[in-house]
Amino acid sequence: MVIDGRTRTCGLIGNPVEHTMSPAIHNFLAEKTGVNLAYLPFHVEDGNLEKAVAGAWGLNFLGLNVTVPYKSDVIPYLEEVDELAARIGAVNTLVRTDKGFKGYNTDMPGLYRAMISDGISVTGEKVLILGAGGVARAVAVMLAEKKAGEIRILNRTLSKAEEIAKEVNAMFGRELVIPMELGKWAELPQGEVYGVIQATKVGMFPKTEEAVIEEEAFYKKVKWGYDLVYNPMETKFMRLVKGAGAEAFNGFKMLLYQGIIAFELWTGKEICEELAAEVYASVLRETGTGKGESALERKKNLLLIGFMGAGKTTVGLKLSWKLRLPVEDTDKLIEKKAGMTISDIFREQGEVAFRDMETALLREISQRPYQRIFSVGGGTPVREENRELLKQCGTVVYLRLKPETVWNRLKGDDSRPLLRCEDPLGKIRELMEARRVAYEGCADVILDVDDLSVQECADKIAEILEEKA
Repeated sequence: MVIDGRTRTCGLIGNPVEHTMSPAIHNFLAEKTGVNLAYLPFHVEDGNLEKAVAGAWGLNFLGLNVTVPYKSDVIPYLEEVDELAARIGAVNTLVRTDKGFKGYNTDMPGLYRAMISDGISVTGEKVLILGAGGVARAVAVMLAEKKAGEIRILNRTLSKAEEIAKEVNAMFGRELVIPMELGKWAELPQGEVYGVIQATKVGMFPKTEEAVIEEEAFYKKVKWGYDLVYNPMETKFMRLVKGAGAEAFNGFKMLLYQGIIAFELWTGKEICEELAAEVYASVLRETGTGKGESALERKKNLLLIGFMGAGKTTVGLKLSWKLRLPVEDTDKLIEKKAGMTISDIFREQGEVAFRDMETALLREISQRPYQRIFSVGGGTPVREENRELLKQCGTVVYLRLKPETVWNRLKGDDSRPLLRCEDPLGKIRELMEARRVAYEGCADVILDVDDLSVQECADKIAEILEEKA
């Protein structure tokens, strides 16, 4: 597609947005349908939501998607809200009108369309919802609208399930939704079978080997199961459903169809099922996600680890050009999130707080669907938890060098808080020896870099990766 003066702009606003698959969906649809449209993600910091919406209107955006944490917060800044979105209390799609943006919720229509695509009907069905958060509430509204026969919300905290049940029942004027304590699932009527929608985050990394209910006896009551988690592509909940002989589905098609419905609202184009299947396959390929296999399991990221001065940043930049992949520095990502430098974090909050930030960032990276090169902070692998996360995130390359090489490279650099001591070289030797086992233990590739130029390092890494492919 050629971007010109007639190109219309759509995009996603949220915080964060770096992990999104939406551009892959919308730009593919634009190309296939011949619509002159470009779709981009926009990271909106806390406090800037109203300005972002007004700015998009002023810049003549055709529409926006809205993701966490702004799906409810955006409502006051809209000209109008669709009836379903108002009932759900959340908006994920903004459509331009003459006076402002109108808000829609395409998440639940997306789930319903995905279910129809998979041959699942909810009309007259008895359905269990696991969880009682915002997603569970939206699912309950959708099921009520589609005339489900009975809806039960199972949650550990009964009061939350009761709150949703009361609200949805009042909304539709009938006692349709029944709250239940999760641990009392065995009290479900004997002989009944249910469709089950898993609406919690359990099953996502790092809880990939967990399910909200793990007793096999529960799954004998399951007619079909939908897990709204889509990474990994097959959760433990899904495996338990399949093990009991029922059909199980993940949330990837919901993600796809909510995007398709948004595209239809913006453009007036109706997307047929053949094209929906085509974009589904395309997004799976682009994001490295295959059937029964997550992007995380494909180990698509490249992570450079090593002691300070090993050249992780410069080698990462050189590899970025060579491999045509974006590169990110974990220390810089932490600084951006914290709003202060690494030195200030160490001084004001301490090393433990900084290491906690490293762990949180690795968890986030492990769930990203796109391929990246990461220059990883020197102390990150010290924590055992971080070593496991690094292995999950991608291929780990350890740039190994001698203490003397480090000292020669870093002399005069006072920005390194760990080297502000009387004997920097001694400190380097001590730290490197303490970290050696950690580095080697999580590395897929070890490369000695003392006598290599940046270009030689990049060339050797690329060559090794090609051999391992």
